[in-house]
Amino acid sequence: MEIHSKVKKLRNFISDVGKNGVVVMFSGGVDSATLAKLCKDVVDDVFAVTVVSEVIPKSDVEDAKSIAEEIGVNHHILEVKLLNDENFVRNNKNRCYFCKKKMIRKVKEFAVDVGVSCIVEGTNVSELNEDRPGYRAVVEEGVYSPWVEVGATKDEIRQIAKMLGLSFHDKPPTTCLATRIPFGSVITHERLKRIEKAESILKNLNFKVVRVRDYGDVAIVEVGREERAKFFDIELMDVVSRMLKDLGYRYVTLNLEGYGRF
Repeated sequence: MEIHSKVKKLRNFISDVGKNGVVVMFSGGVDSATLAKLCKDVVDDVFAVTVVSEVIPKSDVEDAKSIAEEIGVNHHILEVKLLNDENFVRNNKNRCYFCKKKMIRKVKEFAVDVGVSCIVEGTNVSELNEDRPGYRAVVEEGVYSPWVEVGATKDEIRQIAKMLGLSFHDKPPTTCLATRIPFGSVITHERLKRIEKAESILKNLNFKVVRVRDYGDVAIVEVGREERAKFFDIELMDVVSRMLKDLGYRYVTLNLEGYGRF
């Protein structure tokens, strides 16, 4: 009953703040997509807006397009440039703050153009236990976080998505490519493209959860914990090593603990 109560509270919240329409900051992940679906249930004009930049893999953009089509919302793609922002490129621990600021301001311009004052995004309460500089920008810019308002956790949102019959309820988590580069190491276009290619190689080998951490000459491969056993195959290890070295890495290693345990 608690989940149903939170869904009801969220719909009421959206009805109150989004009377003239809602713009959803829409990554295509479970949180923002489920939020967009619930917004569509109670508001006539819902705009799902995906902000793309140099740090967003093309595959994520394609996923966002297909998920927006599944839930039946108007989908718009906006573009920002991050690599011309020194605050972002120098890659300190506030990197996400500067990125999110730029994204939100771009979305605000869109909202003005379509005559909507309410902007929402998909942060959940589970994430508030982490260091989230990007969320500070959300608060400063006056963007609503409905999942936080109703106290919904990441697991509860997945349950809600499943309850609503949404195909993406078990979609693996995604983050931008910049998160693969350690803090203090400069973000460049070349590194981002190399990471994207490396992760694409692993996804084409049927790994579902993939991160390739870029430490200059060293690539640290992370896959889902339940997928680690695939690397007991020596031929597979040789293939992955060779293909990533072809991208310019000198050493290719595996995080034995898997994604999320780094």
